[in-house]
Amino acid sequence: MTGVQEVPVHALLADGTTVRIRRAGPADRGEVQRLYEEMAPQNLRLRFFSVSPVSARQAADRVAGGERPGYRALAAEYEGRLVGLAEYEVLPDGSTAEISVAVADGWHHRGVATLLLEHLADAARTAGVTAFSADALAENHDVLKVFHDLGLRVTRRFDGPEVHCTVELAEDETYLSAVESRGRLADIASLRPLLRPGTVAVIGAGRRPGSVGRAILRNIHNGSYTGRLYAVHPEAAAIAGVHAWRSVADLPHVPDLAVIAVPAGAVPEVAEECGRAGVHALLVVSAGLDAQQSRVLLDACRRHGMRLVGPNCLGLANTEDDAHLDATFAARHPGPGTAGVAVQSGGVGIALLDGLARLGIGVSTFVSLGDKYDVSGNDMLQWWERDGRTDLALLHLESFGNPRAFSRTARRVARTMPVLTVDAGRSEAGRRAAASHTAAAATPTMTRQALFTQAGITATRTIGELLDTAALLHAQPLPPGGKVAVVSNAGGAGVLAADACVDARLVVPPLPAGLADELLALLPGGATAANPVDVTPAVTEEQLRASVSLLARHGAVDAVLVSLVPTAVAAATGEDLVRALTSTPGPLTRPVAAVLPAQAARVELLSTAGGGAVPAYSDAEDAARALAHAAARAGWLARLPGAVPELTDVETGRAKSLTAAFLDGNREGGWPDPQATAALLGCYGIPQIPWEWTWDEDEAVAAAGRLAGPDGRVVMKAYWPGLLHKSEQHALHLDLQNASQVRAAHRDLVTRFGDRMTGVVVQPLAERGTELFAGVVQDEVFGPLVVFGLGGTATELLADHAARLAPLTDLDVHDLLTSPHCSPLLFGYAGSPTADLGGLEQLLHRLSRMASDLPELVEADLNPVLAGPHGVTTLDARVRLVPRHPHDPYLRRLR
Repeated sequence: MTGVQEVPVHALLADGTTVRIRRAGPADRGEVQRLYEEMAPQNLRLRFFSVSPVSARQAADRVAGGERPGYRALAAEYEGRLVGLAEYEVLPDGSTAEISVAVADGWHHRGVATLLLEHLADAARTAGVTAFSADALAENHDVLKVFHDLGLRVTRRFDGPEVHCTVELAEDETYLSAVESRGRLADIASLRPLLRPGTVAVIGAGRRPGSVGRAILRNIHNGSYTGRLYAVHPEAAAIAGVHAWRSVADLPHVPDLAVIAVPAGAVPEVAEECGRAGVHALLVVSAGLDAQQSRVLLDACRRHGMRLVGPNCLGLANTEDDAHLDATFAARHPGPGTAGVAVQSGGVGIALLDGLARLGIGVSTFVSLGDKYDVSGNDMLQWWERDGRTDLALLHLESFGNPRAFSRTARRVARTMPVLTVDAGRSEAGRRAAASHTAAAATPTMTRQALFTQAGITATRTIGELLDTAALLHAQPLPPGGKVAVVSNAGGAGVLAADACVDARLVVPPLPAGLADELLALLPGGATAANPVDVTPAVTEEQLRASVSLLARHGAVDAVLVSLVPTAVAAATGEDLVRALTSTPGPLTRPVAAVLPAQAARVELLSTAGGGAVPAYSDAEDAARALAHAAARAGWLARLPGAVPELTDVETGRAKSLTAAFLDGNREGGWPDPQATAALLGCYGIPQIPWEWTWDEDEAVAAAGRLAGPDGRVVMKAYWPGLLHKSEQHALHLDLQNASQVRAAHRDLVTRFGDRMTGVVVQPLAERGTELFAGVVQDEVFGPLVVFGLGGTATELLADHAARLAPLTDLDVHDLLTSPHCSPLLFGYAGSPTADLGGLEQLLHRLSRMASDLPELVEADLNPVLAGPHGVTTLDARVRLVPRHPHDPYLRRLR
C-alpha cells in the first residue's frame, strides 16, 4: 500500500499553510498527550464528552499501541509539532470504521480536520472500509459542519445530547468537486506570497553587471515594483541602486518572496536560511542542481512551508497595478494585459513574450516553471481562474506531474477562457517498445492528445501556431461552426485560401443563392460569389467593406477569411483594401481574419476603428489552422459535459479477487491464461464468443461438436504462456469443417509447437461483421487510456485508432466511435448494415470501468471485436497484470 499510510506527504491548508500528513505511531505518545493537555476545557469536553485528564492519556496510549489490524491514525504536523490527529478503528462488521478527529487549539478553521479526514478516507477505502461512523455532541457545530462539508453522503441520528453520524466513503462527482474546490482555495492562498509579494529579496545579485541575479534585481527595481525590495550580499552595501544586507536574517522585514540566483551548490543552504527566517516563497533561477541538492532544496521548502518556482528557470512576472513585479532576466518588461503564460523552457518563455509583445497582447502573469519541483501548470490555471484579469491561458509543458488532476482543472478553466498549449514531445523517439497492439497504438502523442481533447485544451504543434491562434482568440468572436466564406481580390489567392481551409478540416460551402445575389449587387462587374468569392482587382474599399460585413452577419457561414494581394489597380485609385477590414462597422457576430501574402510578419493584429483588432496572416495555412482551432473550441464549449454511466451488473469485488489471486502466483505479473482472462472480462459483462479450453485432440473434437454453429465450422487457437501474436506465429487454424480437419489442425499445432503449447482454444467460426479493436493501456502518469479503432491483423499497420482517458463519459465514447477513419463502416457505409452501436458503447464503457477499477491491469487487448447488426462479440482477448497499488490522483497533496 502506498500513500500517506506509508509515505509522509505534504498538503495545503485553507490559508495556504503547508502541513505534513503522516502515519502516527508509538513515537507520538508525548505529542498526542500534549495536543490534548493543551486544549481548552471546552474543546476537550467536545472531543471526549468530558474534561477528565485520563482521556488525554488514554488517547495517547491508543496511538502508541502501534500498527494493528483495523486501526489507522494519521497526524498533521507543522514544523515538527502535532497540530491535528485523525483515527479510525474498524468495527466488527468489517465495512464500517469508527473515527475521531482532533485539532490543536489555535489551528481551528484552517482546514486541518477536513484534510486529515480526506486522507483517512483514502486509507480506509484501500482497506475495504465503505463507511465511517462517529458520535458527537449536538452542540459541536464545528465537527458536524466538517462532516457535512466533506462532500460525502452523511446521515445523522439524534440521541439526546449526542448525534450519531454515518459517512459513506464512495467517491462521486459531488465529492471530487468538493475536494477540488478546497484544493483550489488553498492553492491560491499559497501562491499569493509568490505572485503578489509585499517584500522581495534577491540573493545572489553580484557586483558583475552580467550576472543573472543582478539582471533580475535591475528588472524588479526598474519595473515599477511597488513593494519593498532588498538585495542580499555578504560584502556589498548596495547593488544596482538597491540597499544590500549581509544575510536574510539581517533583513528589516521578512520577505514574502526570495529570489535565489547563487551557484547550484549553495542553493540548499540558502533555501534553509530563507526557511528559518520565515520566507514564504522561493524563486530559484539557479541551474545544475544534482539529485541530492534537489532533494535538500525541496525538503527545506516543505518543512518551512515555502512554495517554489524552479529551479533552472527564467523567473516570474506579475503586471497587476498593485504588484508590477518583473522578477525575470528577460531583455524587456512584459507589458500589462490579460494573457497568462506558464512555460517550462525559458527559451520558449522568451519567444512567447516577444511574440505576444509584437501582437500587442499584454501579460497578466508570467511564470517560468523550469524543472517544476513544486509550482506547476495546474497551479497557474487555478490562479488565472480567480485573479480577475486573465482571459487567455498559454502553456508550454514538457511533463505532467498529475495529469488527471490537471485535466479536471483544465476542463473547468477552459469553460471560462481559452487554454492553449504547445504539444511538446510528439516524436516517435518517445514511443516505447510494446508487446500488445494496444500498447503499440498508445503513443505519447495519442495519450497527450486524449488529455487535451477531453479537457478542452487547444493544442498546437509549434510556438508560431500557438501565437497565430492566440491572436484570433484574443481579437475575434468564436465561430459557431466550421463553415468559412473565402473572399479574395485575386482568383489564385482565393483558391489557395480555400484549399488551406479544407486541409484544416474546415468547410468552404457554396453560398445560398439569395446571399450570392446580394453580394453580386454590391461588387463590381466580373465578380463571382460561388465561394471563394472573387471580388476582382477592381473592388473598392467600400464594396469590400460592405461584402465582408454582409458575410460576417449572415448565418450561412461561421467565419470570413479575406485574402488580399497588392494590385496596381488599387494603387492607382488610392483604395486601401486592408482599411476596409479594420473599418467594418461592428460588432460582428462571426470572426473575420485576413491573409496578406505581402505582409512581412507571420501574424499581426490590425487595430480597428472600434478599438478591436483583425488578425492578419502572411500565409493562408496559418490563418486556416487558427480558424480550425477556434471552431474546435466553440464546438467543445457547445457540448454539455458528459456523464459516466452507472453499470449495475459489474462484479468489482470478484475482479479484484481474481487479480490478486493471479498476482499471488505471479509476483512479477504477466499474461493470465484464457480461462482467467475470460473470467476477468466476465466480471464486467464484456461479451465474448463461446469457447472451450481443451488439452488433447479428443477433447478438441468433442468441443468442436458442441460449439459448431449451423454451418459446422470452428476455429482452433494454440496457447502457451508468452504467446502474444497468434497470426504471426501461425498458431491458429480457421474454417475447420469436420472432425478430421479438427484432428489434423491439432496435430499440426502439436508438431510445430510441441511442449511449449499448454492447450488449445476451440470456438465457433464467427459470423461476418466489421473487425474492430478495443484495448487499454494503464499509463503510470496519465492513468488508463482506452484505445479503439480498426481491428484484425492490420491494426498496427493501418494505425486507425482513437483514444480517450478513462473513465469514459458518454461523449468520450461517441468520440471514440466516430473519430477513426473506419467509423463509416459502423454507420451503414455504402449500404452495409449498421453495427450494433449500443453494444459498442457498452463494450467501451465496460472496458473503461475495468481499467478504472484495476490499476494492476496495465494492458488489455481485445482484437478482433466483431461488430454486426445483431451484436458485438470479442473473438480474442489478452490482458496483462502487474503488481500495482491504488493511487488516488485527486487526493490533496503537494508534488
